[in-house]
Amino acid sequence: MAFFDVFNGDADGILALHQLRLAEPRESTLVTGVKRDISLLKRVQAGAGDHVTVLDIALEKNIDDLQRLLGAGATVRYFDHHFPGDIPVHASLETTINTSADVCTSILVDGALKGRFRTWAIAAAFGDNILDTAQRMAEVVGLSAAQIDVLRDIGTCINYNGYGNELADLLAPPEQVYRTVQNYADPFVFAAEEPLFRRLSEGYRTDMAQAEAIAPSAANDHTALYVFPDTDWSRRVSGVYGNALAEQYRARAHALLTLLPDGGYRVSVRAPLTVKSGADDLCRQFASGGGRKSAAGINHLPAADLDRFIAAFQAQYHG
Repeated sequence: MAFFDVFNGDADGILALHQLRLAEPRESTLVTGVKRDISLLKRVQAGAGDHVTVLDIALEKNIDDLQRLLGAGATVRYFDHHFPGDIPVHASLETTINTSADVCTSILVDGALKGRFRTWAIAAAFGDNILDTAQRMAEVVGLSAAQIDVLRDIGTCINYNGYGNELADLLAPPEQVYRTVQNYADPFVFAAEEPLFRRLSEGYRTDMAQAEAIAPSAANDHTALYVFPDTDWSRRVSGVYGNALAEQYRARAHALLTLLPDGGYRVSVRAPLTVKSGADDLCRQFASGGGRKSAAGINHLPAADLDRFIAAFQAQYHG
């Protein structure tokens, strides 16, 4: 019998797994990668008697390998909040999938665990830009404003670290981040004592300062589009800067396009926080696009499709 934990390399995936393994400790093979590397089940070879836990990667993007694993006799437990497509019905598949804009995978795990490690779920929600939900959860728990700020920083910095074209772009591989977080049951101790957290926090602030110096290429009352250069800092910061812009301009949609080394763009889209929808529909109009209602992306937008994307973006959020 073998165990596999398959998880997105962002804050939501890492902290969803952390909650589960605090509740259900086990040795497992870890399968993860940069945030945009979501076709992770193809790397899993499991069969009869094996158990696979999947966290925060779209079922639709992994359906063929999910069917392969189920056909080989593996048991699969699946938590996610992205558009799933058609969910298979199988005796060995357990799914907890909710595409509401107000939840993330860590919140779904928190529900399954009846709130045993809720502070970690709150941190993940902040990192995934589920801000109103995270704030409400924190207030219900009775956290102070200072404690809420700590959880926001944890989620933001771990989420920031997940962005990049490849692992070399990141300040630390997601597996290392998870292994480090795994040593802490208390997020406040993690924030106070862990050197890796300080490294991520310093990197986040340095990269954000560079992002803030870039003016939008196109902006109106309803949308703003930014084009970032092909640099490691821009690849790291694209998602979290989009989150920051969404919080600052709550009625405006944002698209951040980062130049790719071989041409074209990697795209991150954030829906207005007053709407929290449409980002996934927009990005699925383009090959390699997907995501969730409030935040989505396109892994490779050819330069020839740039004008079509801008037109679709502005039409999606025209007020």
